[in-house]
Amino acid sequence: MTALPVEHAAVLEHLVDVRPYRHRHGTVFDVGTVAGHPGHRVALVQTGTGATAAATLTERAQAEFDPEAMVFAGIAGGLREWFVIGDVVVATKVYSYQGGRSEDDKFLVRPSAWSVAHRLDQEARRLPRGNAWHSFLPDKGEADPPMAYFEAIAVGDAVLDSRVSELAQRLHESYNDAVAVDMESSGFAHAAHLGDRVQAVSVRGISDFADGQKSTVDGKGGQLLAARNAAAFAIALITALEPVGQNPASEDGPRAGGPSIRNTNKAAGNARVGQQVGVNFGSLKGFR
Repeated sequence: MTALPVEHAAVLEHLVDVRPYRHRHGTVFDVGTVAGHPGHRVALVQTGTGATAAATLTERAQAEFDPEAMVFAGIAGGLREWFVIGDVVVATKVYSYQGGRSEDDKFLVRPSAWSVAHRLDQEARRLPRGNAWHSFLPDKGEADPPMAYFEAIAVGDAVLDSRVSELAQRLHESYNDAVAVDMESSGFAHAAHLGDRVQAVSVRGISDFADGQKSTVDGKGGQLLAARNAAAFAIALITALEPVGQNPASEDGPRAGGPSIRNTNKAAGNARVGQQVGVNFGSLKGFR
């Protein structure tokens, strides 16, 4: 799942043998396989902005393809000073921040929240140990490759571009563990949750700092960089999942799939160690 054209194009760069799949109600999915991983089939769609559209098309994709896993790959505004444009956040928790009760002198928050699927969380957390997902980055030779973090994000149908607005203050006071904001992940997470057994995770690249400079940063390519890094993360995770038709266990024991890990990360003092991960959209059951 993606929202913007730049996000859709970033994922499409990783797919081959792509063809359109037209849903009976008009939605057009791009269906292909991950380049170099023919067992991993992906159905890709652009939802447009907002949680409602994301929820509707997530449910539609889920019903049509019965996927092994669902991933929302897109951009987000960062709420922490330690971010660098292009860093990636794997949403361990998704808040819907707009729910609440408005009284005469205050707003009482009543949030909804969804946690990442455990299996996807476990696979994702292995990949940063040796920077395994970096092989999927479009610019592998860059001097400072992006970091990936596992944190909570906050979601609502508003573009946040201020650190002092009423909304910014509410997020700081009531959702202070959220490190980024976007507009679609809550709808995606809610629809996936209602799908019962579907595995789902939202992966977001930091495209700006929600500090009044969004237009300037976007103009310098922040959205493109963030979208491509999030897509790389998502595709790397997808390839860590079992391909179509593969038995999860063999006579020799449990599966040991995914990219090999070389643990070379080091941190001194109180340095923050980012976790870098790739993403996989999983196999598609019942694909027609």
